[in-house]
Amino acid sequence: EMPDHWRACLRGEGDVDLRNARVLSEHFYMWSTAGIGSRLGGFLASKVVRGRVDSVPKNELPALFQHPGFRGKLYKLVDMVVDTPSLVRALADNMKGRLFAIDWTTARLTNDQGGTRLTGGHGEDAFTLAPGAWVFSAGKGNESLLESIGASSPHMQRRPLKQVMVRHHLPHRFYGHCLGAETTPRLTISSHPLADGSQVWYLGGSLAEKGAGQSDGEVLNAARQELKELMPWVDFSNAQWSVLAVDRAEPRQRNVARPDQSFAEWANTRQQADNVIAAWPTKLTLAPNLARSVATLLAGRAIVPSHQPAPTLPLAPPAIAPTPWETAFGVPHAAA
Repeated sequence: EMPDHWRACLRGEGDVDLRNARVLSEHFYMWSTAGIGSRLGGFLASKVVRGRVDSVPKNELPALFQHPGFRGKLYKLVDMVVDTPSLVRALADNMKGRLFAIDWTTARLTNDQGGTRLTGGHGEDAFTLAPGAWVFSAGKGNESLLESIGASSPHMQRRPLKQVMVRHHLPHRFYGHCLGAETTPRLTISSHPLADGSQVWYLGGSLAEKGAGQSDGEVLNAARQELKELMPWVDFSNAQWSVLAVDRAEPRQRNVARPDQSFAEWANTRQQADNVIAAWPTKLTLAPNLARSVATLLAGRAIVPSHQPAPTLPLAPPAIAPTPWETAFGVPHAAA
């Protein structure tokens, strides 16, 4: 359902117009090394993914795997990869005049029997926002926002990662998982174009999860070793390498497990009339699902769109943040 929902929006036919967002790939791949091919084939034939995955014949392999050194199996998953910077820009363009950057040096949240309010500014620029409902969707920032209003639930968990970024001028763009013996993919690769014609491979999976407990040097050594073992025919000798430490911010699970769906819930505070929803999408592909959940919660309190003009506030619009690879390598992301 989610891929179809996204495709409709990307065509301008869905509930959000995403025609200006760029699709990097119409497919996502999964591949195995020679040793686990039979086990992978059995998994892909299961009901979990049946009908969504096709085996890729040798004559249709991406250029990256058209080498005699590749002896594994490659499968093509019916899914897509969206360019996140262009997606964020498309969403922001849809909301021009309704996006405001909060100056937290002067602004603060207050919570009383009338619900949660935001006050800020000084003198003629002072303002108060008292909406029917707030939706906190600030990722790990939700934790401090909920604490600031004295919320007792929901609680957040963090699951740390150390992703690896590899900048190179090789022609290979690839989006996929290498499946190993563990439930987490052995290695995940996504490719991101830069303005100078180079690209960044963003490496995750088990490499990044194990890397959370390692030094940056150890993570980089592990990444080099994984690429050498999985695709020894690719020359990364001129590549640049960098590590990105991130926290996956999610609703708290038993044993800090990985949630498998988005989450939205009214926050519980000291006040009976609190008006805050805490929301985490868990992963980008589930954002439409999260929006539906939020809309359902709002409808349960008869909160519906007013279609009124945006308020006039003494606040500037927020800037779109640079990507981690732009920051790491000093090269702009390729324009859509």
